[in-house]
Amino acid sequence: MHGDHDHSHEPLGAHGEDVDWKIHGVKVIPGDQLDPNTAQTPGMNRAAAINLARVGAQKIWAGTVHIHPNAKTGAHHHGHLESVIYVVKGRARMRWGAKLEFTAEAGPGDFIFVPPFVPHQEINASTDETLECVLVRSDNEAVAINLEIEPIEKPETVLWVDPVHRHPSEKR
Repeated sequence: MHGDHDHSHEPLGAHGEDVDWKIHGVKVIPGDQLDPNTAQTPGMNRAAAINLARVGAQKIWAGTVHIHPNAKTGAHHHGHLESVIYVVKGRARMRWGAKLEFTAEAGPGDFIFVPPFVPHQEINASTDETLECVLVRSDNEAVAINLEIEPIEKPETVLWVDPVHRHPSEKR
């Protein structure tokens, strides 16, 4: 019975070819070996962990962002890319819009989604703690288009709420 079947346990790729999974498999990038040689925006330090050059990623980019206490980035957007920011430590204040007229805050454990082409600015809302975030983008390129925007003075607060939660000023 065993004679007519190929019982080799060599892994096959998507097209049936032999793949060396040791070389083309899971990769671990130690946190102290990230690559700062990526697109930068004034006021923040980005470092790449996952991209085409480092691991062969085709469709995503991932890395870290650090913003010093009381610091903020210049206004920028990321072209056609979608971005997800996960706050690890500290307090992030996001401003966005044509004149950075909207604002919302996020803390540790919160996720922030930034759609394509949205002008935005990250602000460290803490005076004494570095803001540490993990950043994931929808392509392997590190696009950051820095903008010259004159922000309006008092941005409109947009709370991190969904239709189920009432705005604090609404009466019950």
